[in-house]
Amino acid sequence: MKSIKKTKEGENYDQAFPITSVCRADLESIGFDAEDVDDGTMLTLASKMADAYCDMGFWESLEVLAGHYGIKKIEGRKPEESGFPLSRE
Repeated sequence: MKSIKKTKEGENYDQAFPITSVCRADLESIGFDAEDVDDGTMLTLASKMADAYCDMGFWESLEVLAGHYGIKKIEGRKPEESGFPLSRE
C-alpha cells in the first residue's frame, strides 16, 4: 500500500487545485455558435487549451505568483530536477 505524502500541516501533498474551465457560454461570448457543440468536442477543446496554457506561460506564471505569495524556493535546485518541465518541447 502506497503512503500518501503530507504537508507539514498534514494536508495531502499531491492534491490538485482547479485553475480554470471552459463552457459553451465562453464560446458564444467570443462569437461562436455553441448550441450544437457536443460534450466530446468540449472535452477535446478543454484538453487542448490546457496543453496550450502549459506551453504559453503556466510554469512562468506559477513561479512569479509563488514568489509573490512568499513561497520559498529550494536553494540550489534547478526547476527540471522536480520532474516537471518548464516547457513541453
